[in-house]
Amino acid sequence: MSDISITIKHEDTIIDFKGTPDEVLRSVNEFLIKSLPRIELAQKIMVNYSLEDILSKFHNLIKITPEGPRMWINSKKLSDREKIALQLLAYHTGFLAGKTSHSFLSIADLSELTNLNPKSVSSRLSELQKLCYVNKDNFNKKIMFKITTQGINWLEITLEKEM
Repeated sequence: MSDISITIKHEDTIIDFKGTPDEVLRSVNEFLIKSLPRIELAQKIMVNYSLEDILSKFHNLIKITPEGPRMWINSKKLSDREKIALQLLAYHTGFLAGKTSHSFLSIADLSELTNLNPKSVSSRLSELQKLCYVNKDNFNKKIMFKITTQGINWLEITLEKEM
């Protein structure tokens, strides 16, 4: 009997099985029995917001416009923290969609885009950073800020409560 080859691809993992049909069948079954429970458990603790996840959860609150990614609020009363996080999320979404070259915004940019005082923006960013909702980095020789995965999760939970 001739050998067969089977390739299993699950997300980032690719496994090749080669041999006789019986050998390959046993190997594939053994792999699936051992690996799938671990994969399912790992998926339960992994958090990663894809572009599709963000768009499905925040499509009413952020938009990518010809002027750039923007929070899109219709008479919704948001705290300064929420406005800043939402604008950072909009910019991150623009990056994921290939509309911006990076996910970072400066205090001046955030102040302009949210209509908040730069000192207020700085204070709120400091608070958000302490909560691990925002990362601060030196980007192109400027201090810049980016929303974190934990920040996206916080924003999702916070905005769900308000809706």
